[in-house]
Amino acid sequence: MQKIPMTVQGEVLLREELVELKTVKRPRIVADIAEAREHGDLKENAEYHAAREEQGFCEGRIQEIEAKLSNVQVIDVTKMPNNGKVIFGTTVTIVNIETDDEVTYKIVGDDEANIKKNLISVNSPIARGLIGKEVDDEVSIATPKGNVGFEIIEVQYK
Repeated sequence: MQKIPMTVQGEVLLREELVELKTVKRPRIVADIAEAREHGDLKENAEYHAAREEQGFCEGRIQEIEAKLSNVQVIDVTKMPNNGKVIFGTTVTIVNIETDDEVTYKIVGDDEANIKKNLISVNSPIARGLIGKEVDDEVSIATPKGNVGFEIIEVQYK
């Protein structure tokens, strides 16, 4: 089975979600099902069916998280020497060569990606274009508007 790369923070968040699902959400759903059963006929009991559906989603997510955590490879860039090279887990500041627009991204695992927080998946076109490059390198990245040139101005191992 292929290892799933994840940052330290990403693993912590997944483990916290797993604990929440097992200790808070699962018991609440079981209680909801028991309460809905007391309302009588299960065929026409919307609360019962909704709770059973929620239980299915909850159990599915628990299994998904446990599978990921069993195959996780936690990569902690803070313990690595910063040689200026872009690798998984680094925070990279790039500047658009044409517009001078500057943006900073952290390269993370698929589960951690959140473009609103500038967390990009290691499998995204931007990350794939940056990985292996170094400070002052110019890269061309395919975007929906065509290829765009960027210069790497900072690589942080934080």
